Amino acid sequence: MTATVIPASLPAPAPAQVAGAPAPAPAGSPRSAALHGGERARRIVVGLSGGVDSAVSAWLLREQGHEVVGVFMKNWEGDDDDAHCSSNVDFVDAAAVADVLGIELEHVNFAADYRDRVFSAFLTEYEAGRTPNPDVLCNAEIKFKAFLDHAMRLGAEQIATGHYARVRRDAASGRMQLLKGLDPLKDQSYFLHRLTPEQLARACFPVGELPKTEVRRLAAEIGLPNATKKDSTGICFIGERPFREFLGRYLKHQSGPIVDDQGRTVGEHVGLSFYTLGQRKGIGIGGVKARRGEPVSSDHAPWFVAAKDIERNTLVVVQGHDHPWLLSTELVAEDLSWIAGEAPAPARGAAKTRYRQADAGCAWSFPSPAGDAIAPVAAMHLQFDAPQWAVTPGQSAVLYDGEVCLGGGVIVGVPASASSSSNRPNLPAPPRRPGPAR
Repeated sequence: MTATVIPASLPAPAPAQVAGAPAPAPAGSPRSAALHGGERARRIVVGLSGGVDSAVSAWLLREQGHEVVGVFMKNWEGDDDDAHCSSNVDFVDAAAVADVLGIELEHVNFAADYRDRVFSAFLTEYEAGRTPNPDVLCNAEIKFKAFLDHAMRLGAEQIATGHYARVRRDAASGRMQLLKGLDPLKDQSYFLHRLTPEQLARACFPVGELPKTEVRRLAAEIGLPNATKKDSTGICFIGERPFREFLGRYLKHQSGPIVDDQGRTVGEHVGLSFYTLGQRKGIGIGGVKARRGEPVSSDHAPWFVAAKDIERNTLVVVQGHDHPWLLSTELVAEDLSWIAGEAPAPARGAAKTRYRQADAGCAWSFPSPAGDAIAPVAAMHLQFDAPQWAVTPGQSAVLYDGEVCLGGGVIVGVPASASSSSNRPNLPAPPRRPGPAR
């Protein structure tokens, strides 16, 4: 890890007088609660990404009277970064924000940590035929571990990021809780569900109390240089690279047959790692278009990936978005992680099996291996009230009790009995490699 400090070139400006801008949070207010109720000024290190959310987060904290230091995290290095990676542009934007706010900015290279803790696991999962979510692991292993450790060495009492989520301490139990962001369209608690109680106690999310539209408005009125900057999307280390081309540089791949739900060969895939359940585009086979005036039938419906048979190197596809093989009423997840530090009791609540999915009503339980009631909880079973579409091994199943995120685990498969069709292929799931040591 290397670090370069860029000192503030300007003294911290006086608190900006912005119409409707949040004033320093009084005790008992929502923003005060996000800082765990403390009125004393704190030294808080903010992860400045170059985006508008972290920039406004830094401004809000400075307005509350805290000592704010910015850190820009460089998490990826590649031989073609100049052509595809936005890191250099993002750093320039972060430096411009720090200059406007009059705060110190440090450039820290976490690329080695990222490769060891996140990217290696990402490749392992794809090699096994699963579809991982590197943003979940990046938060747990880099932003709230490597970055948090670095911030503590800088004398920080807390760290802050631009995530749309909230933190509070439960009055009854004294435990830290992770809550959804107030903007339902931007809530990012799904990506934070693997944080430990210790990590959460050191974190704050200032924009979690605000809608995105208000964050944009504040940034413009404050005069932040990135007020209109487009939000980043996709996997950070891939950037604008073609995904298949990037993955092919790191993974061995072998072509094989594509078969439909009748067992007929309808095409050839280029390697199972390049496909995910529910995928429609880029499969390499086209549906038969209906003639003008002819009613659309199942023969003309688009193709979707329904399963990957690793043992036979075969991709299974079906036609139609609502084909029974794409629907599941149950799932099993492992590699569990809980915000409270322990699994919740079996109960009913809601879950998400992918980001931006609406909460799905379900019941959860934790079957003991081989009937051993005292064995550690290693797996979670979810039973949904309604069928879920394209439940994907490698993605996260995250539990919610109302607005409180409880934690979750990595989806390993769907029980054979959970399909909407008894003819659905029952494919064995390769064993998961445990996540990085916590």
